[in-house]
Amino acid sequence: MSHTEHEPRIIIETGLDLRVAEIIEPVIASMDYRLVRVRLMNQNGLTLQVMAERNDGTMTVEDCETISTAISPVLDVEDPIDKAYHLEVSSPGIDRPMVRKSDFSRWQGHVVKCETSIMIDNRKRFRGKIVETNDEGFTIERDQVAYGEAPSVTIPFAALSEAKLILTDDLIRDALRADKLAKAQAANQNGEDDE
Repeated sequence: MSHTEHEPRIIIETGLDLRVAEIIEPVIASMDYRLVRVRLMNQNGLTLQVMAERNDGTMTVEDCETISTAISPVLDVEDPIDKAYHLEVSSPGIDRPMVRKSDFSRWQGHVVKCETSIMIDNRKRFRGKIVETNDEGFTIERDQVAYGEAPSVTIPFAALSEAKLILTDDLIRDALRADKLAKAQAANQNGEDDE
C-alpha cells in the first residue's frame, strides 16, 4: 500500500492553518505519518489541533506524543502563531474528516456528510453512503432523496470542500476491525515494510 504514503490531501487548510500545515507536514511525513488536518481553535486560550495517523490508519497515544515532540521545536523556530497556544495532537477518530482520495475508497460502503464549493444538482450539502469511487470523484446513495432528485449523486473531488464520516454501528464495527487487523499486521511485519 505504499502509494498512499505520500498521497497529497485533496482538502487542505487556508490562512494560518495552511501555513502551520506546510511547516509540519514534511516533518510528520518523514516519520511515516500522514497529516489529516490542522485547526487553530479558540479553546482554553488558543489550541492548535493537529490530526494525524500512521500510513496504515492506526494511531496510538505514543504516536501522538512522538509527533508532538517532533513538531514543537519546528513550530517554535518558524513561529507562525504570534500568540501563546496549546498544542494538541490527535488521531482522526472514527467519524473522521476525509481528506485524501484513498479515504473514500477505504471507507466505501459507509455514510459520509460533505459539502461542495459549487452547486451539484442544485445543492452544496450531501449525505449518503459511498457506493463507488474513482480517480475523479465518488458516488453516494443519498439517505434522504427530495422530490425530483436522483437517488445517487456523483461528486467530483475537485468540487469537494469538506467531508467527514458519519458515526454508525457499521462504521464502528469496521473501524475496530480495521484497527485490529492493522495492529496484527504491524506485529507480524516487525518493521518490514513490504505489503
